[in-house]
Parts: sequence; C-alpha cells; structure tokens
Amino acid sequence: MRDSRMRLWVVLVVGIGLAVVATAQDGALTPAQIERIRSDFQMDAHARAMRNALTSTGIRDIAENREILAAHNKQFSHKIKTKGISNQKSSGRCWMFAGFNTIKPVVLNKLDLDDFEFSHIYLQFWDKMEKANAFLEYMIEYRDRDIQDRDVVFLLKDPAPDGGYWENFVDLVTKYGVLPREAMAETASSENTGMMNRALSRILRKDAVELREVYKETGSVRKMREAKPRMLAEVYRVLVLNLGEPPQEFAWRHKAKDKGDKDEKNEADEGEDEDEDGDKAQDEENGDEADEKPDDDYDVEQDWSELRIFTPRAFYGEFVGLDLSQYVNVADDPIRPKGGHYEVQLTKNLYDGQNAHYANVDLQTLKDLVVKVLLDNKPVYFAADVSPDQDSKAGIMARNLYDYESIYALEMGLNKTERLLFRDSTINHGMAFIGVDLADGKPVKWLVENSWGSDRGSGGLWTMYDDWFVDNVYNIIVHRDYVPDEVRRVLELPAEKLPVWDPMW
Repeated sequence: MRDSRMRLWVVLVVGIGLAVVATAQDGALTPAQIERIRSDFQMDAHARAMRNALTSTGIRDIAENREILAAHNKQFSHKIKTKGISNQKSSGRCWMFAGFNTIKPVVLNKLDLDDFEFSHIYLQFWDKMEKANAFLEYMIEYRDRDIQDRDVVFLLKDPAPDGGYWENFVDLVTKYGVLPREAMAETASSENTGMMNRALSRILRKDAVELREVYKETGSVRKMREAKPRMLAEVYRVLVLNLGEPPQEFAWRHKAKDKGDKDEKNEADEGEDEDEDGDKAQDEENGDEADEKPDDDYDVEQDWSELRIFTPRAFYGEFVGLDLSQYVNVADDPIRPKGGHYEVQLTKNLYDGQNAHYANVDLQTLKDLVVKVLLDNKPVYFAADVSPDQDSKAGIMARNLYDYESIYALEMGLNKTERLLFRDSTINHGMAFIGVDLADGKPVKWLVENSWGSDRGSGGLWTMYDDWFVDNVYNIIVHRDYVPDEVRRVLELPAEKLPVWDPMW
C-alpha cells in the first residue's frame, strides 16, 4: 500500500513537472510551424528575381529609387554664404561640428575671409575632462544606488562619450572659449577616438570601483571627493598624450580684410612692370632663375593683419561675440503633448552645466522658424535621425529614397511616433541648415551642411527634401528673438524631467 502511494506521488510530481515544461514552451517555434511556413512560401517570379539580385548586389543599390534621383536638382531660392567643409572623421563630435558650423559665418563675414575653421580638438579636450569630472561626481552622488540601477548602468556603459547636445556646446564655449584651427591641430586620436575612449572608459570604471570601496570602508563623501583630483589628473594625462595640451593663450593673425588698399597698391605698381620685366629678361640672360616662386606653403605676397596674442575666451568675444545663452531648443516630439517644456536627465557634460531641454511644438512651427532664420541669412543647428533614406554619395535625403517594400513585397511602414516608441528611430546626428528652396512660400527642399568631409554628399552638402524633414528632423536651435511669444512662455515653465533612455534622445 505504501509503495502504491509512493508511485502515485511520483507520477503526480512528474506529471505536474511536465505540465509546467509544456506551459513554459508555449510560443516556441515548432517543427510543425516551420513546415507550414516552408510549404506556404512561394518562389514566384518576383521572389526569384529579387533573390538573384540580392545575393549578388548590395541591397541599397537595388532599393534606391531612380525616379527620385532623376528628379533631383541642386537649385535653391536662398543660400547662406559660407565656406569650407569640416570633417569629424571617425569621431562622434557631430554636435560640436554643427555648433561651430552655425557660428563660423560670423567670423567669415566679420573678417571677410576665404577660409576659416575653429579648432574642434580644443573643445573636444575640455569636453572629455568635463565629462570625466561629471562621471566621477555621479558615482559619488549615486553611491547608495544598486550597481544595476538603470542610471548607473547608463553611466558605466560609456563614462566619457564623444556624443553631445547643443547645450553641451554652449557650456563649453562659455567656459573655455574657442581657438582657430591653427592654434591646436587635430591628431590621430582626435579624428579616430575609439582607442582613446577605451582607455578613458577603463580608467574611469576603475575609479568608480575605488570610489565605492572608499565609501564602503569610511562612509565618507568627503573621502570620496578627496580621491577625485588624482583621478582627474590621470584623465588629463591621457588626454594630453592623445590630443596635446590646450594653450592658455596663442598668437594669431588673419589675411587682411582691406582689399581696397591692396588694389591701390597694385595700381601704383603697374608703372614699374616694364622695368621689372626688363630686369627679369636680363636675369634670364645671365642664367639666374629670377622667376622662381617661393614654396606654395609660404604665403609671402598676401597682406596679413598684425600678429596678436589671444586667450580663447578673448578670441571668442572679439571675433564671434554671440550670446549663446539666448539660443533655445525647439523640438517636434511626437510622443508628448505640444506646449510642454522637457529636460533630459544626464545629458550635461559640465556637472554644473545644463541638461538638454526643449519646448515641444508642432512640426509646422519648427519649419516656419527655420525658414525665418535662413531668410535672415543665418544658419540653423538641427538634429535628426540620419539612418533612413539618405544617399551619402549623391547627397540626397528624401522619403522612400530606398524602396524596401517593393523588394520584399511586404508592408514595412511606421509613423514617426511608432518609430520612436518602438526604437526604430532616434536623434543620432547634428548638422546645420544653410539654405532653402521655396515655392509659393513653402519649402520644397533644404540645403544641409554636414561634417563628413567634402568627399561625401555633394561636396560635403546634402539636399534634404521636405518629406524627409517631416519624417526625420526632431529639433532645431534658434535665437529666442525669432521664437513666438507662446513658445518663449513654454520655456519659462518648470521642465518635466525625462530619463536619459528616452527614445527620442
């Protein structure tokens, strides 16, 4: 009897276990389902043609819409005068390059220059230092949080990243000023940041471990903070070895603006040409190479301004002088109600700086603001998702530039809100609008200055068709004087806090 009960008990336990296993496996891909899918698939003429094409040619080449390419033109009703194309190369500094591209025309116009570029590496250096300091402070601030806390995980994943936001650019320029390109040149590590970032990340994670151990042993925030100077000194050493040491002051001159004096000088010299030619002929008879020109690297004929000494902040004040605190972030966030003010946590690079924050407006307001500023001959910083529908060779951004639905004979469409919420889209690149093509007062396409060098796009520029703007542009930066009163009032409201893992940012 006892044995029978034991056997019954074993059967019941095994039976319950099997039931649990069967329940746990519900939803698994079964052989029967695979067979049904296999038998339902039809290799029709379209599928066979696409298979042959896709197995021998890149998908993008097949999917590109030739009708859009054929209809494309580079005509714009309004274009801002700017010169030079920058190149961020293998670094995530697009936000910084876009910021500089927005203020560069001020210097070009003020000094009437044919070429000018800011030193991106200078701001990059201080951006890394500030992010390292902010990371260490967050490790102190979050000392009691679990190591798997989502904010802590975000910080540990990339302690001092390349990426950033307009607000980061403003805080850096305000605190550290700017340099011309000649005062601090790019290095291999500034242009390709991968290995430098890996070293910085390892050092800062090691520091995070030490800070937690100090707190565990002493319970003292003061002791944690006392360790910071040594940690930051190590970061500074890594940055100097990779990027060079930023100058506290520098000597700089620019090509002279006053062309009138130069023209008058040329006219005065015209009477001497005959004698000079005669001397030249005599020198040639004597075998002298009087017509030999200096090396092109040495510009000895150009008039130059006086050589002067600047600090980075004094240079910004004299040659740029914009009050960047007066520029505001305006976005088309389709997830949240319009008319709200939102702030994204953990997006500041200076620990005492500002997070990215924006007024949420409708898309038409966003477009109207860009047109208004462009027609006033000023560029506009903006951020977008550059992943879909852009051809880097032709410099085109247009809706359905790549028709994947026709290739696969499947529906693949999502609206802007769905793409954000389901992580199909996010802001991932900053650029500058420098032109617009208007027809009956409405934008048909937009001219974009990128930071991927002159070999990509159309000499470094992109044509963005208006439907691509609708689908992929999320926020712009404009001076508050252009913004409607109701939007300015929104920016005065207390900001609703958003987590750093928000899908748009």
